[in-house]
Order: sequence, then C-alpha cells, then structure tokens
Amino acid sequence: IHTMGWTRQQAVDYMLANTAWPPGDIEAEINRYISFPGQATAYMLGMLEIRRLRTLAERELGEDFDLREFHDRVLENGSITLPMLDAAVAEWIREMR
Repeated sequence: IHTMGWTRQQAVDYMLANTAWPPGDIEAEINRYISFPGQATAYMLGMLEIRRLRTLAERELGEDFDLREFHDRVLENGSITLPMLDAAVAEWIREMR
C-alpha cells in the first residue's frame, strides 16, 4: 500500500481480485496494514527464521528429525525473541543427538 502509493480502495480492490477472502476480512486487513505498516514485515521475518531453523534441524538430525517435536520446541516458550528461539532450537538439536 505504502510502497505502491495506493489508496485504501486500490488495496481493497487488489485483494478482492487476487484472493478468495471475504470483503470484510479484506477491509480489516487493509486497515491493519495502513495503521501498522511494519507488522506484516515482522510476521514475514518470523516465518523466514522458523523455516531456516527447520531446515537446519532437518539437516543436522537427518532421519531423527521429528516435525511434531520441532513444533513443540518452537511453541513451548510462547512469545520469545528470534535469538531466543534460535537458542532453543539449537539446544533441542543438541539434545536429540
């Protein structure tokens, strides 16, 4: 929205044309992005870090990698910083060896 210089309506129209979301959900999402433009970036950074940690764990543990246990380790501490998550997954990898 901000980078493209779109109006609110242009953003709504784009999402209506390119997603299957209900109009009310789209409007709420657009309002959120307008109000908190950095929020989506934070979600993306978290997703990328979790994917990186999963790839690392899969590589390090090979056939001993267990997706359910990985998810448990990622979620068990609740809302933590990405460096803390990295440390938790590294500890889990050491424990699994």
